[in-house]
Amino acid sequence: MSPERGANTRRTPVQERSVATVDAIVEAAAQVFARHGYEAGTTNRIAERAGVSIGTVYQYFPDKDAILVALVEEHLDGALAALTPLLTDLVVRSPPVEEGIPRMLQALVELHRRHPALHRVLFEEAPRPEALRHRLDRTVGAAVDAVTGYLESRPEVLPPDRRLAAQLVVQIGETVTHNLVINPRDGADPESYVRETEVLLVRYLTGR
Repeated sequence: MSPERGANTRRTPVQERSVATVDAIVEAAAQVFARHGYEAGTTNRIAERAGVSIGTVYQYFPDKDAILVALVEEHLDGALAALTPLLTDLVVRSPPVEEGIPRMLQALVELHRRHPALHRVLFEEAPRPEALRHRLDRTVGAAVDAVTGYLESRPEVLPPDRRLAAQLVVQIGETVTHNLVINPRDGADPESYVRETEVLLVRYLTGR
């Protein structure tokens, strides 16, 4: 089995020095993938960028996909940390849909703008091992749960199945912001598409 394509199990670091080494490898992978893409982002390049030997990389990660999973998990942790306060505020404060939907879409835009090249590699070029698919599903599920709670608190929301409505809001918001921020069309203004998406979702949810 090629070391680039083995199982996605990885050794969990315990000592502080080991944790620092793993962090350096994951950060190097982010830079290598963003610059070279997934296929050309080899473990040799990652090791060189991290300033460690290839043996050290394989000491903690059995293959490139295991590094990818760690990198995506780190990315998702950051996304959840950024979005959780917003989603919690929507549920607790329950602003009108005309206010809540734009806030949600703008937060998604800002997340996608942080590392567009890396984001493209992680979610368009790279394969999705089973562990990664499960983690993505859990993350989307948490967002849908929060949006469902928000929609249930708003009397102006018309669709009777609030969870189905929340799934549509999350998927449409993610798809629009991803495609227009990560892969902008020539001359396209992402903000104009976001505004039209706000209109689309608000009209779907409220009929206004």
